[in-house]
Amino acid sequence: MTAVAQRVRTRNRTRLRGFLLALPPVLVIAFFIGLPVIAAIAYTFGYSGGINSVVAALAQKQHLVDGAAPTFDAYREVLGDSSFRTDLLVTVIVTIVTVVLVMVLSWAIALYARFSRGVLAKLVTALAVVPMFIPVVIASYAILTFYSTDGFTRTLFHLLGWEDSPALAYKMTGVTVGQVWTHLPFGVLLISSGLSSVPDTLIDAARDAGASMSRAVRAVMIPMAALPTIIVATFTGIGVLGSFTVPYLIGPNAPNMLGVSMAQYYQSFNQAQQAVVMAVVVFVLAAGIGYFYVRANAKSARGSGRL
Repeated sequence: MTAVAQRVRTRNRTRLRGFLLALPPVLVIAFFIGLPVIAAIAYTFGYSGGINSVVAALAQKQHLVDGAAPTFDAYREVLGDSSFRTDLLVTVIVTIVTVVLVMVLSWAIALYARFSRGVLAKLVTALAVVPMFIPVVIASYAILTFYSTDGFTRTLFHLLGWEDSPALAYKMTGVTVGQVWTHLPFGVLLISSGLSSVPDTLIDAARDAGASMSRAVRAVMIPMAALPTIIVATFTGIGVLGSFTVPYLIGPNAPNMLGVSMAQYYQSFNQAQQAVVMAVVVFVLAAGIGYFYVRANAKSARGSGRL
């Protein structure tokens, strides 16, 4: 056997060994996640056989196929519903606003902690991370009590003589506050970690070259912390899109985010097919957001020579 053939054989064995090592978790994910997802998508097109037979026997207002050709009636019904379009618009708006606020606050806190190493900076960072250790249900009830019509803010404004102070509870504004509050710790931790990895020598070199601090941040720190920033933005967006607890406890009855609407259609209205159609819409939106995460990681891998 030649040396080239031996190297090829060794490389193939290494690849096979790596494939076999990665195969068990892949099979688990394919069986417990991939198969149900495929079955759910097939159910939205009217296929009620197999593992969909149980839910199809119990659900109402279904659009099932007569033969082999799929039907799009469930999508036409859901997408043609004005209440769904309103909920979809509200979900997208809350997601965008939450991502923007989380990014701005995370960068502000991370930059402050990066350049100001005093006690106050550490205190601000610690307070920003506190929500990570509080369950979302408890946090939602706390926000609801704090911003309700008889909560702390309204009581304080009433004592100060402001009778018409706003109440954020049971409004999408309160939902946005809750979403920012629950997603901020992840953003602060990840962006702070990215900024701490930027060497001081690069910042000092930019300052010695005549750049202001804001220019040094734009030209040095932001490009080097681009990947953590994209990760925070994508994970926050995906988390808000499919969130349930915060909008369910803090939000209004209507309109509301799609996570709550899906649960209502499935549990209260017994319209499982319509709920799964909404889930597919959320999945498509989340996949669009996830594209930027995958692209950023691939670009980073190419830049580091891993691809």
